Amino acid sequence: MNTVTTIIDSILDELVAIRHDLHAHPELGYDETRTSKVIQDFLSELNVPFKAGLAKGTGVLAHLQGKGETAVGLRADIDALPIVEENTFDWKSVHEGCMHACGHDGHTTILLGVAKVLTIIAKEQTLPNPVSFLFQPAEEGGGGGEQMVLDGCLDGSILGPKIGMMFGLHGWPQIALNHVATKAGPMLAADIGVSVTIRGVGGHAAFPYLCKDPIVCASNVVTSLQQLVSRNTDPLDALVVSITQFHSGTAHNIIPEEVKLIGTMRYLEETTGKMAKGRFTEIVNSVAAAHGCTATVDLQDGYPVTRNSQEAVDTFITIANQTIDPKQILPFKNPVMGGEDFSYYCQEVPSCFFALGLLPEGKDEMPALHQPTFDFNDDAIRTGVKMFCALALQTSL
Repeated sequence: MNTVTTIIDSILDELVAIRHDLHAHPELGYDETRTSKVIQDFLSELNVPFKAGLAKGTGVLAHLQGKGETAVGLRADIDALPIVEENTFDWKSVHEGCMHACGHDGHTTILLGVAKVLTIIAKEQTLPNPVSFLFQPAEEGGGGGEQMVLDGCLDGSILGPKIGMMFGLHGWPQIALNHVATKAGPMLAADIGVSVTIRGVGGHAAFPYLCKDPIVCASNVVTSLQQLVSRNTDPLDALVVSITQFHSGTAHNIIPEEVKLIGTMRYLEETTGKMAKGRFTEIVNSVAAAHGCTATVDLQDGYPVTRNSQEAVDTFITIANQTIDPKQILPFKNPVMGGEDFSYYCQEVPSCFFALGLLPEGKDEMPALHQPTFDFNDDAIRTGVKMFCALALQTSL
């Protein structure tokens, strides 16, 4: 690891420059054409074999040979978010309405750095394991991780042997800089996309008694749905029900015919998700009927639970203790209800997703993920590269 650290220090300025360039040129899921080219050009300069055009066009799978029969898989997501950036630094987004508000520019940079470090080491000695690098599009709702799996990025059918264990990281603004945290079992939630259409009878706002007001009905639906959490879920379990969009109406004096509601539900256990879907439909239809309206409910399963395997977490903790100060290794005490499509890798092979601390020393807070003032902390790149390299160079796989 002394060699790894020396190499990282020698390329750190280059990596920061790459991160700033990626941040300035964000692209949304499945449209990461420039980002994918940056990745491919970097790998080509290193003479690292890769296959591009994956996961609907912008995914890249790269590979370095090693001694083992199965590969260590390392993943970075590469897409940005449809958010107007409010930062003012030199590397702020040049694309109005699109920014790297979730740190995927940092994730991509870290994985590129790992590829360079391991390439340099591989010129001097055979790596203990084959290593596969998955640069994945469309994490932010597009399910790019699932597409990478379907395309064969884990099973050895594209490049290198099959992957025996997967690792992924995410910058975490609530954790101290250069600390890491993970847990076995559920770490992030599954999600259900919610869409509801409520139809009533519209008319003049001065004569509501001649109408079946879908706005009043929908308002009661939104309120009643909170019973799913407060009255249908074990207090020691976890469920989130959030209606985030409420669309209706054309004028101040017209009761509309229709209301559209959009939102999400999040859960950690399959039984809870099944219960939530059933009760959601029952509540919406019953409230609609009570108001003389009708309802159409559309529930779409999104990402599954990101469920770390005990084996992969144990491996991570062991390697982390050998790589960084043990005081920098923290327990990830409770799952969070955000979704993450690293979950698709977890379903296929033993996997560990871990948080990489971004919060600068001496600060109590920094802009959170998905906020218009967020920026990945460049000071975390070194630890991210070091941890991924150590996981790739492990001898116990």
